[in-house]
Amino acid sequence: MISLAVFGDLMHGFGTVLDPMNLLWAVLGVTLGMLVGILPGIGPALTIALLLPITFNFSDPIGAFIMFAGIYYGAMYGGSTTSILINTPGESASVATAIEGHKMALKGRARAALATAAIGSFVAGTISTVLLTFVAKPIGSLASKFQATDYFAITLLAMVAVTALVGHSLIRGLLSLTVGLFIGLIGLDSLSGAQRYTFGTLRLLDGVDVVIVIVGLFAIGETLHVASKLRSTPDRPAVLEKGRLRTGYLNKSDWKRSWAPWLRGTALGFPFGAIPSGGAEVPTFLSYTIEKRRAKKAGRKHPDEFGDGAIEGVAGPEAANNASFSGVLVPLLTLGLPTSATAAVMLAAFQIFNVQPGPQLFEDQGTLVWTLIASLYIGNLILLIMNLPLIQIWVQVLKVPRPLLYAGILVFACLGVYSLSGSGYEVLMALVIGVAGFFMRKLDFPIAPVILGVILGPTMEEQFRRALVISNGDGSVFFTRPLSLIIIVLTVLALFVPYLPRLVAKVRGTQPTRDRLTFGEDD
Repeated sequence: MISLAVFGDLMHGFGTVLDPMNLLWAVLGVTLGMLVGILPGIGPALTIALLLPITFNFSDPIGAFIMFAGIYYGAMYGGSTTSILINTPGESASVATAIEGHKMALKGRARAALATAAIGSFVAGTISTVLLTFVAKPIGSLASKFQATDYFAITLLAMVAVTALVGHSLIRGLLSLTVGLFIGLIGLDSLSGAQRYTFGTLRLLDGVDVVIVIVGLFAIGETLHVASKLRSTPDRPAVLEKGRLRTGYLNKSDWKRSWAPWLRGTALGFPFGAIPSGGAEVPTFLSYTIEKRRAKKAGRKHPDEFGDGAIEGVAGPEAANNASFSGVLVPLLTLGLPTSATAAVMLAAFQIFNVQPGPQLFEDQGTLVWTLIASLYIGNLILLIMNLPLIQIWVQVLKVPRPLLYAGILVFACLGVYSLSGSGYEVLMALVIGVAGFFMRKLDFPIAPVILGVILGPTMEEQFRRALVISNGDGSVFFTRPLSLIIIVLTVLALFVPYLPRLVAKVRGTQPTRDRLTFGEDD
């Protein structure tokens, strides 16, 4: 019965997304995602942040989210193109792809690397979207039984887990989170009406718009950070060899060596995307490690090919990368919790339209949710159709002068902020936040915790105060409810996860390969 109901809802979603206008938004989203995602150092979080102000002109959120889904997929694949051709990942989850992909390009197999990335993305995206289709609603129904203490605990877990796992210093990550919580509390207290941290400025009574923070930190700050490294990144892409076909040039051996890594990468990416683990970087590196070990155990004739252009090292990580996106949507849609920086940006997009993701979303906004899920199937297909035949066109984007591109992004970001309210004050605020974000990146302070603090901080405070009101001020309520206690214990344990290599090595009496687990934040 559940499957039939889900199938009916999904068909209704397809009916909406196949409307010519919505289909146009899907194509536009994939194209924009590819164009911006191909630029070195620019990932899906920055891409969506850059285009977020545009959504204020949408009268209906459906078109906006169809476009955002396409942008996400397009930008993630764009990162693989940059990784393979110029060895400069567009986002952290493409680092593993660069290891083998660029070696393949240097050996004259760039098309094969790009093709296995594109097809793997399609396979993983489709399978993981099927999983999302059937698990999201049941999880949402289960989450509807959560109480205020549970929501507080799970919000705390999301913030602490992501903060602990991104960046190279736990202290810096927690300081970034504190900054985000501070910004999120600026304005009038929703319960008492008291002014908080406004410093007597009337402009701050409504708080700092989350869109300004996101555009400032990502679209402005991240662009400044990427532009500052122009001299250290290659300008010319690897030569794209000619061939008889325009569909990627995978030979029989390539297909045989790629299909299993695609499936294994999908199996890793989806569940890791659904948990607070810093995005897609964990499953991509895990996939790369698994494929490398399997190659050695299989006793292949050329086991040393890993590190010198093994196609499995591109197929597995790219599948894991794309599968993680559907996984990220599970907690985002059912609990309203972002498990990566890009998910946090998408949550802000929901808030622009006064749509609150959570247990009631499937009931209150059923058409929006199922259209979004259906658009993932369509976006995957569009991405495959556009990428393989048009590889040569995408490569030309890499030849555009970088200074002009990044200057254009900064101008577009400022215009986007100005279009929100026509206020030069908000543009100045975005620039100040952007410069602060630039120095944060220079000093190795992660950006993702700031965004999570701004977005989740007010929600966490609201649930905390609600729980205390219900319990008549008894703080033990957070520890007497079993589910809340388990989540709080997991939150504490999350602080120690980055130090697992050191702890395991100490138990074994060996030297740790890494002092601390650190993952990227821009996927």
